[in-house]
Formats: sequence, C-alpha cells, structure tokens
Amino acid sequence: MSIFEIIMLLCFGAAWPFSIYNSWKSGSTKGKSVIFLITLMIGYVAGIINKIFYSYDAVIYLYLLNLIMVAIDTALWLRNRRREKMV
Repeated sequence: MSIFEIIMLLCFGAAWPFSIYNSWKSGSTKGKSVIFLITLMIGYVAGIINKIFYSYDAVIYLYLLNLIMVAIDTALWLRNRRREKMV
C-alpha cells in the first residue's frame, strides 16, 4: 500500500462532493464535460482492476468511492442535460 496513492485518491476524492453539490443545485451542465467524467471513470475502473489482479489492498475502497462519486456526477450531468434540452 502506497501512502502517495492514498493521498492522491483522497485529494481527488475531496473535490467530488463539491462538484456533485454544484451539479445538483445549479441544474446546469455548464463548465462540465461528460467526456472528461467518463474518462475519469475509466481511469478509476483501471485502478480497481489493477488492485484486484496485481496488488490487492484496502486502497481499492478509495478507488470505488471515487468511482461512485464520479458516476453520481455523471448521472447529474445527464439529468441536467435532459432538462436543458426540454427548455
């Protein structure tokens, strides 16, 4: 288990609750890219796969938590995009 990997995931993860909150409150897709969000999810899935096959340890839970938060933000982006198209 690498302390640097833990710090990286904690730092990245700290931003997602704010992003989710802003997506929820604003109801807008402005300033967000669904391609970027999907790319991040692919990266977290790759990290999880690496942990499963090569170096399983508790850090996998940080990858999962971050993946869930990005997935929530992506779902909010899709909701907001649908709402924007209806107007």
